[in-house]
Amino acid sequence: MFKGFRDFLMRGNVLDLAVAVVVGTAFTAIVTAFTENIVNPLIAAIGADQDVEGLGVMLREGAPATFVDVGAVITALINFVIIAAVVYFILIVPFTAAKKRLIKEQVADEEAGVTDTELLKQIRDLLSAQRADVPPTSSS
Repeated sequence: MFKGFRDFLMRGNVLDLAVAVVVGTAFTAIVTAFTENIVNPLIAAIGADQDVEGLGVMLREGAPATFVDVGAVITALINFVIIAAVVYFILIVPFTAAKKRLIKEQVADEEAGVTDTELLKQIRDLLSAQRADVPPTSSS
């Protein structure tokens, strides 16, 4: 039962779903605070007029809804890169290392242990010895 559960957890799609949930909830607040309070002021300082907040172009004077905010696009790109880096280095790299280690341990256990065929032969020999009322002999 636990082996099946472990195999389920080790599938890539379960990890992908968990990563998506974590990215969407936990890191959003941190990255948003960073970009709003540090990145946005730096971008605004590069190309903004005194009247306009952010790096962009006013398409029609006097109509704030026509402001094309290039700074917001740059900020979203920076958000994406930060989130992707955190997910990769904090979640994906350790998971991949743990998965490789687990696979190596499973292979080592299979190589060191008795094979299924050998176990079945031992069971067959024990059953035939019991039927013949002969004490079983150990065969290696």
